[in-house]
Amino acid sequence: MNKPLRRVAIFCGLLVLALLIRVNWVQFVQSDQLKNDPHNRRVAIERYSTPRGNIIVAGKAVTGSTTTDIGDFKYKRTYKDGKMWAPVTGYASQAFDSNQLEKLNDAILTGTDDRLFFSRTVDMFTGGKQKGGNVVTTLDAKAQKAAFDGLGNSKGAVVALNPETGAILALASTPSYDPSTFAGMSNKDAEAYNALQKKNDPDEPMLNRALRQTYPPGSTFKIVTASAALENGLYTDVDAKTDSPVPYTLPDTTGVQLKNEGDIPCENASMRVALQWSCNTVFGKISADLGNKKMKAEAEKFGFNNDMIDTPVRAAESIFPKDNRPQNAMAGIGQASNRATPLQMAMVASAVANGGKLMKPYMVDQLVAPNLNVVQQHTPQEMSRPLKPENAQKIQSMMETVVKEGTGTNAKIPGVTVGGKTGTAQHGENNKDNPYAWFISYAKTAKGTPVAVAVVIEGSDTLRDDIAGGKLAAPIARGVMEAVIAGEK
Repeated sequence: MNKPLRRVAIFCGLLVLALLIRVNWVQFVQSDQLKNDPHNRRVAIERYSTPRGNIIVAGKAVTGSTTTDIGDFKYKRTYKDGKMWAPVTGYASQAFDSNQLEKLNDAILTGTDDRLFFSRTVDMFTGGKQKGGNVVTTLDAKAQKAAFDGLGNSKGAVVALNPETGAILALASTPSYDPSTFAGMSNKDAEAYNALQKKNDPDEPMLNRALRQTYPPGSTFKIVTASAALENGLYTDVDAKTDSPVPYTLPDTTGVQLKNEGDIPCENASMRVALQWSCNTVFGKISADLGNKKMKAEAEKFGFNNDMIDTPVRAAESIFPKDNRPQNAMAGIGQASNRATPLQMAMVASAVANGGKLMKPYMVDQLVAPNLNVVQQHTPQEMSRPLKPENAQKIQSMMETVVKEGTGTNAKIPGVTVGGKTGTAQHGENNKDNPYAWFISYAKTAKGTPVAVAVVIEGSDTLRDDIAGGKLAAPIARGVMEAVIAGEK
């Protein structure tokens, strides 16, 4: 071979080598980047080329798929009772992507998950089309309906948990939206989606109030304050008198007084009586006596100040603040900078009901392949122990008094032991707006403690004097608990 020809051969060999390196670089190093590039329509076309797997509640699909003749996407998502289930499922839209369970489990639902490799291989050899797997939730359909119907036209949320496992049984948020209305990519879908945005609808129907909105928890937080008092030995007997004057002057202030609502027996009241009638003076002083450090530590055992609570949808962080003495006293009754999600307050009730053990909340029980093989099974996990068992029993006794003969009598269920706590939290500058109405509770039967609930009503047309957790929120909680108990029989 002459010299010029050899040079050409070497040059061509180098070009081939460069091409091979480039091809392998694209296929193996840049594959994920190219696959996830928003300009790569091939991925989106493939994603909607087959029906998605379904999200399952109590053995039945609450989602579906239908063919569409608009654009180059063959299938779009459908939803059954979309408004009721949207806080659980989220949405999957050809034009606006997806969120919540639809987003987090997209690979399973579209059939592209690596754990479905065997199923895809079988389809390839048999000529079958790629199928998506299913997401099996922990939700109780009847409890969800009771929560959604109970909220009605109110703005608010409900969360129900199984205290023994952490399984989410109901997750309702109102006002809500139907994800089916913008699942496609037509002009009508775009109009529906835009109409739901905060700038066009101040009620924010797409806001998941159960997980993503925080509120002052009001008097429901007194459960945490009572727990801190017992765990730190400030009081050991819930029926012993406390050192609690009426009114109570906030520490480090010149005469700023904390008062109670109405003519109720709060002076030096025991913790049981103070919880029964929701005495601000007693629990404000307990919080001040314990100090911010101890109060904050106990709140954190219940899940406050934790920004990593995934259900698997991530919940907003509930806050018990590091604060000065007067503000700490107010935080002890669920005011000041104290903020909590409905999920967080359901966790408080759940931990008390479960003997002081807090289980991590979750709402996906299984991920299932198209051939019905289980590819992932959730195992309940302990999150923390905010209370010793004996102290949890004392708090249970106090909460049961609230329902038997206190502010929570609207939560009574015949033949069932119910513990609860009402809350009415200030709202707006100088408390000018209608207060938030709260109720947290649990129900015990001969079979155990199947449910703990938190309800918050953010807005209502009810007259201000009639707004209280016991009047508005407790009946909703009762309905949810009844639905769960009925399903246990």
